[in-house]
Amino acid sequence: MRVAIIGGGASGLFAGGLLAKANIDTCIFDGNEKLGKKLYITGKGRCNLTNDCSVESYLENVVNGKKFMQSAINKFNCQDTMKYFEALGCPLKVERGGRVFPVSDKSSDVIKALAKSASSCDIHLNEKVKTIIKQDNTFKIITDLNSYTFDKVIVASGGKSYQATGSKGDGYNFAKSFSLNVVPPRSALCPIKLKDDFCKELQGLSLKNVKLCAKTESKSYEFFGEMLFTGDGISGPIALSLSSFLNEERSVELHIDFKPALSREQLDERLKRDISSNLNKEASFLIKSLLPKSLAELFLQICQIDKHKKLNSLTVKERQNIVSNLKHFSLSFNGLYPVESGIITAGGVDLKEINPKTMEAKKVPNLYFIGEVLDIDCLTGGYNLQTAFSTAYACVNAIINEN
Repeated sequence: MRVAIIGGGASGLFAGGLLAKANIDTCIFDGNEKLGKKLYITGKGRCNLTNDCSVESYLENVVNGKKFMQSAINKFNCQDTMKYFEALGCPLKVERGGRVFPVSDKSSDVIKALAKSASSCDIHLNEKVKTIIKQDNTFKIITDLNSYTFDKVIVASGGKSYQATGSKGDGYNFAKSFSLNVVPPRSALCPIKLKDDFCKELQGLSLKNVKLCAKTESKSYEFFGEMLFTGDGISGPIALSLSSFLNEERSVELHIDFKPALSREQLDERLKRDISSNLNKEASFLIKSLLPKSLAELFLQICQIDKHKKLNSLTVKERQNIVSNLKHFSLSFNGLYPVESGIITAGGVDLKEINPKTMEAKKVPNLYFIGEVLDIDCLTGGYNLQTAFSTAYACVNAIINEN
């Protein structure tokens, strides 16, 4: 049996390593000059490769494809991934929120481990697959350099994000060539654009322990943690996570709760105490004790309060206005960054076309799709790479059992 894997990224290399271990003749094609190019930049170069959580917790972090992933994650879960990489000589550590990283904090060590596992595969770098043709019981793969024949083909070509790493949506075209439905790719885990002019003033400002809230026509969302302002919007962990739920929305109400641990009543009582203790201080003094200095002046402008106004002359209405804006600081939604700028891609090969136990195309025997090319997307925290590994395992496990 000869197996072709199209794509030398996370899912492709993982599948290649498992096939190599089973002594199955495997060939990996990648159009880049090196393997795992997108993995190099994952997790800011540290590679958050999974999350040390339960199957239930993993599924809670799947935005689209929850039901589809139940079989694959139960066959190969997060702890299985950790054991696998440790066995490959890549020691791991668990950080806040269950995020798992290599001890070295180098994504290159994850890539080296995956490349080592797949080293006995026939690896073709700088060779781009152009076409896949079904010929009776085999497949003809035509690249920009040559043509080959295989018994089985695994498409692991990724989505459309970070196109400089080679993720240009080729897998969608392969699926369409076999009349498989593809859900149009959408932005996921990407920055959110805002109409507010103050973004330029706040560019680079990082906020911690805040709540970012969104209300659409049908649902409401809340994410607690860190975020930051960009020149034309917001980014950071909670903004990226929220974006995955807004990629099909046009009408969105956004706001920040700067003090999520306090109710409006508790916050008002705190302000009263702070004011009474600092009656001769200016309004800016009060706000700087509550918010970052770079935000204080803008905040007072939005509250329509003179920054030099003495606290002893602050009216009840003005104090309540401060409370309202601390708990509900409005942002003007202006859409998401384009799909190419997302950490991952939402959309992809329609899950209805794929057997969730084997990752095989229902209409095309011996053709498989794994990883980000599928219409599965998760929140940040290592869940997307876990999806890549779990779908690869399910696919290879089916091939080995059939062999």
